Amino acid sequence: MRHHAPALETVSVDVPKAAVEAYEAALESVCATVGFFADETTGLWRVEGVREIGRDEAEMVAALALAEAESGCEARLDRAPVAAEGWLARTQAAFTEQAIGRRFLVRGTHLKGGGGNGRIVLMLDAGVAFGSGEHGSTRGCLRALERIAKRRPRRILDLGTGSGILAMAAARLLRRRVLATDLDPWSVRVTRENARLNSLAPLVRARLADGWRDGEIRRAGPYDLVFANILARPLCLMARDLAARLAPGGTAILAGLLDSQAHMVLAAHRRRGMRLDFMMKEGHWSTIVLRK
Repeated sequence: MRHHAPALETVSVDVPKAAVEAYEAALESVCATVGFFADETTGLWRVEGVREIGRDEAEMVAALALAEAESGCEARLDRAPVAAEGWLARTQAAFTEQAIGRRFLVRGTHLKGGGGNGRIVLMLDAGVAFGSGEHGSTRGCLRALERIAKRRPRRILDLGTGSGILAMAAARLLRRRVLATDLDPWSVRVTRENARLNSLAPLVRARLADGWRDGEIRRAGPYDLVFANILARPLCLMARDLAARLAPGGTAILAGLLDSQAHMVLAAHRRRGMRLDFMMKEGHWSTIVLRK
């Protein structure tokens, strides 16, 4: 499955590290794919997204204004038109095969390859692969999953599933059913397609839902394992719900937070009676693993 846009543009901002989270969230609300990288010359970070020209313009302006208010950083938005075919070719070229941890291999559908040399191979379409394993938070979650796999969790939830990569990894590694949820309809469609592509449709159930507010998510608990690769502030706000709906002895893998935000997220969950199991780092990103 590919998202064919008649005309695409790249939108980007250059911001300090402390403002990356806010501007990443702003662009993710309107862009099909978002990435960021550090400019060692200037010390700034470029946050860049690809979107259909003219689509959701008012929403993007509002989201950027909110990012400015939250971060206290004003950033100029740069735009550059790009042909859909050119963007896809660039995305495919950047999306190389990735070995993550000891067990996983993430491979784009555009790559020709045989077996995974004993690794679990997860296939993703580069055209829609937000959450492709390149981001430090996704890699941290996959490495954390390897470490807790021996606990054999039965009831598994992936909140904010994105591409479905964490749900698929858990389903394949643990041979369990996984409920994968997202509040973005496009993410739910992509997760379903990726699950079908990896022959995991019977194990991965993708559902459109707004986190713990959804009645079915609440009723399906308590959970033995919860992934929440989101953002630091929503993680803090959801701490009470997570603690209430995690089974005794259950595990939560939290990510999407910069190293500087880890203490804040950890403190919010400790106040709800959860304890730190271990923490992992990938570049500037932290993954927190908690136990109830």
